[in-house]
Order: sequence, then structure tokens, then C-alpha cells
Amino acid sequence: MERRLGRKPRLFVAKMGQDGHDRGANLVSSMFGDLGFEVVPGALFQTPEEAAQVALTRDVDVVGASSLAAGHKTLIPELIGHLRDAGRADIKVIAGGVIPAQDYQALYDAGVQAIFGPGTNLVKAAEDVLRLLGHNMPPETGE
Repeated sequence: MERRLGRKPRLFVAKMGQDGHDRGANLVSSMFGDLGFEVVPGALFQTPEEAAQVALTRDVDVVGASSLAAGHKTLIPELIGHLRDAGRADIKVIAGGVIPAQDYQALYDAGVQAIFGPGTNLVKAAEDVLRLLGHNMPPETGE
């Protein structure tokens, strides 16, 4: 992946709304960094518009929206809308945290690419994210 992009895959971990619980987001950030991602940590209490601006400014490949305070059904679709409005629908959005299973389909319908709940194996999650990003990668020269 780094060879194809010329850099490490870039993940922005966003904490939007009134969700001040950052332990899980910090753990995910640390683990993804250890696994070769460049991680852009987000500030607490961002609006979807602020999170989208960080994603655009830092030219990330994927936004990981962390939700522990039940704002995911409005905040994450708003984030996706801001990215699309900016012409960057190519930035993948994944979600993690405490998200009830009955909310998954609404998030997928809004454009979320993957959802990772409590207890997720982070190595497998990183593999899933790399696979997700790889679908949009051009083939390497000589392939």
C-alpha cells in the first residue's frame, strides 16, 4: 500500500458531537499506527463539518468515526455529506464504538463502508480497512 501511494495509508480518527470518551479511539489510533498507518487523531467534540475539514486538509484515505454517545445516526451521515459536497466521496468512512446492530443498515445506507463494535480484533480490522482501500488502488506497474 505504501509503495503504491508513496506514503502510508492515512486514517483520521474522528470524535464528533458530545462524545468525550476517547479511550477506545486512542487504543485504535495506537494500534493502527503500530500496524503501519499514519494516524491523524481528532479533537474531542468536533462537528461533522469540522471533522470533514480535517479529513480534507490532511488528505486522509479513511475516516474512522468513533461513537460511544449515540450520535452516530446523525453525525456520521452529516460527515459523509460534507465529504461528498467537497467532491471527496472517495474518502472512506468507517464507524466504531458502541453502535447498536439495528443501526448498522442505516449507516451502511448513508455510505459507511464498515462498522467495528466492541471486542473487534484490531489486527483484523486493519486488514479489513486495507482491503477496503485496496479496491480503489491502481494496479502496480508490471501487474
